[in-house]
Amino acid sequence: MSSGRSRQWMWADAVGLIDKMERLHREGYSPARAGRGGVGWEPPVDIIETDHEVLVLVALPGVDPEQAEAFIEDGVLVVRGQRVLPPEIRTARIHRLELPQGRFERRLALPRGRYQDVSRTSAHGCLLVTLHKVNGGGQW
Repeated sequence: MSSGRSRQWMWADAVGLIDKMERLHREGYSPARAGRGGVGWEPPVDIIETDHEVLVLVALPGVDPEQAEAFIEDGVLVVRGQRVLPPEIRTARIHRLELPQGRFERRLALPRGRYQDVSRTSAHGCLLVTLHKVNGGGQW
């Protein structure tokens, strides 16, 4: 294979990988399954468990923390709310809209055990939900 063709092949592969990564990133903000009362999308999450708590980091860029709620229902953590478009969009020229809009909901099965409370904080575009275990709780 000539040097020029080799370079073209490498660039074609690199561009293909970048396209695939962008597609996977967009799919991370996947539309929710139908049948959830108008819920439009499910945010991606990280779940970390320690001896005393379960930490759930929910990616919610552009979501006002007051527009999100978190609670436990039948052993499942429910995080739901809404991402609304900024009012400036009414008069703006839109070049790209990739972040999901509208109602979201994520339901996450919890490890067996009891939790005394659910607390929420927000930082860097994420909602951190902390579930404090009662008597050490269970492990996944």
